[in-house]
Amino acid sequence: MVQAKRLIPAIHVLNLEQAKRNCELAFAAGCDGVFLINHENEAGVRELFFNDLLDIHATLAEQFPNRWIGVNCLDLAAADLFQHLDSTVSGLWVDDAEIDERRSEQTAAEQILKAKADSNWQGEYFGGVAFKYQRQVQAPADAARIATNYMDVVTTSGSGTGTAAPVEKVKQMKLAVGHRPLAIASGITAENVDQFLPWVDVFIVATGISHSFYELDADKVRQLADIIHTWRAG
Repeated sequence: MVQAKRLIPAIHVLNLEQAKRNCELAFAAGCDGVFLINHENEAGVRELFFNDLLDIHATLAEQFPNRWIGVNCLDLAAADLFQHLDSTVSGLWVDDAEIDERRSEQTAAEQILKAKADSNWQGEYFGGVAFKYQRQVQAPADAARIATNYMDVVTTSGSGTGTAAPVEKVKQMKLAVGHRPLAIASGITAENVDQFLPWVDVFIVATGISHSFYELDADKVRQLADIIHTWRAG
């Protein structure tokens, strides 16, 4: 069975009103969910902390029932996050899933996995592997293969925000994870997504579908959603 491709815009949350506006836009354009992020702003200041982000998430989960709404809480360690999540949180995305392909034991990743199990949270865990602003990974395919034991969705990126990953890197990671989903979280646009569609299952996108740091662009979102959802292998 071929897995459906998903588009999940990343919303840099400023406040409830702004987050709701962008959720409405994303869902109206046919997106499969959204990630809410308490990202640093353009001046490098963290304006929103994880407890505020989760409060906003809780409100939006009530206002958009049955919609997939995940979070990326950048100011808390991955292993500490799960205890704060409830059943309304559809997904958790962390930038560094602590996978080290150079080692036979994955102690830090094991701790994260145990924290998830202890919490009884049932959402999807997206873990950053060979991800931007983390340690340079020399063997992304090996890291991806190991990562399938510790997360639901192996998630990679290019070298920085707005920068696409090398297609060959993404291809090798997808071949390594096999039937398990692979997500990409940087540099995707309507102009380059065709290169990645054979290999990527989940597209987490912000820069390529936005007209500012905090606001999605309806036309760009709809265009990218249409391309992703109408793509057919072969």
